[in-house]
Amino acid sequence: MGKGSRPLSRTRLDVCTMEWTQFFLDLLSFSLKTGLIVLGFAAVILLITWASLNGKVSPDQLKIENWSEKFFTQKDHLLSFTLSEKDLKKHRKEEKKSSKKADEISKPNLFVLQFDGDIKASQTEALKNEITAVLSVAKTQDEVLLILNSPGGVVHGYGLAAAELVRLRQQSIPLTVSLDQIGASGGYMMACTAQKIVCSPFAIVGSIGVLSQVPNFHRLLKKNDVDYHEYTAGKHKTTVSLLAEITPEKEAKFKEMLEATHELFKNHIKKYRPQLDFEKVATGEYWYGTQALELGLVDEIGTSQEILLKKSSTHKILFLKIEKKKKLSEKLMGALLGFKNNPLEMMAKAHPWDQIH
Repeated sequence: MGKGSRPLSRTRLDVCTMEWTQFFLDLLSFSLKTGLIVLGFAAVILLITWASLNGKVSPDQLKIENWSEKFFTQKDHLLSFTLSEKDLKKHRKEEKKSSKKADEISKPNLFVLQFDGDIKASQTEALKNEITAVLSVAKTQDEVLLILNSPGGVVHGYGLAAAELVRLRQQSIPLTVSLDQIGASGGYMMACTAQKIVCSPFAIVGSIGVLSQVPNFHRLLKKNDVDYHEYTAGKHKTTVSLLAEITPEKEAKFKEMLEATHELFKNHIKKYRPQLDFEKVATGEYWYGTQALELGLVDEIGTSQEILLKKSSTHKILFLKIEKKKKLSEKLMGALLGFKNNPLEMMAKAHPWDQIH
């Protein structure tokens, strides 16, 4: 018993030592992996911070897509499923001949722009740059199609957007505005500058009016014994506000300003669509497409895709869009936020000790 007990104890000790050694090695490996992950994320955050402080703003880029080629490719792809192989070859041969003839005769361009409006008309900055790009190359036989979708918003924002569109008229470049869903209030302020307005049957059009909504907390403040003082220089520096008492004089002045804005809005539309009956259309109401056609607010019923399909045989269709180039810091932040595995998940996968399956 004494002879056999020593080797058995040594064996158990060796096994125990190996287990503890492996444990510490695994622990060390996990710690190193975790440390590398933390250091990696710290480096990315430092790089983003540095780029934000020192990075220069990159210029916006003009993206151009040839939609004529896009339509041709789609048509050819669909015909490959609907025609026999013999008929498809014949069709492609005819298309090749016609395209050669078309190359000899230069087609006019149809420049396609898109404006999706919000309350501030935020896309105006991009729109003005797109129009500048068009005017730098457009000839009198070229045209512009604006696909407009906007319920309106602030007067100064949409007034500027409309003024940018007028630049096309001043250079004798025909402008068509397509209202697929909505062109109301400031949206219609923009649309009316076009030589032609096309809208879908149920698009919302009109709303030639001015709206201002101001909550007032004066009585609430008074009820709770809170004083509010307003100091101005100039009789009408403020009219109605959130906290001050709205007096009859201030209210009357505010309404007067709204009426003046409405008159400016109507005069703007009269300049481009003088045939309208403003007693009917300048009431602030909106109408659906077919009703708007009867009232003369629009010229045709149709959709932007209909226009593009018709023009595809006579014009080279180019879609223009200004894309803001992201700074390095924005790219890095986007990559970091879009990373699929967060640090905790990566740490958990570094070693399978406590994972639950």
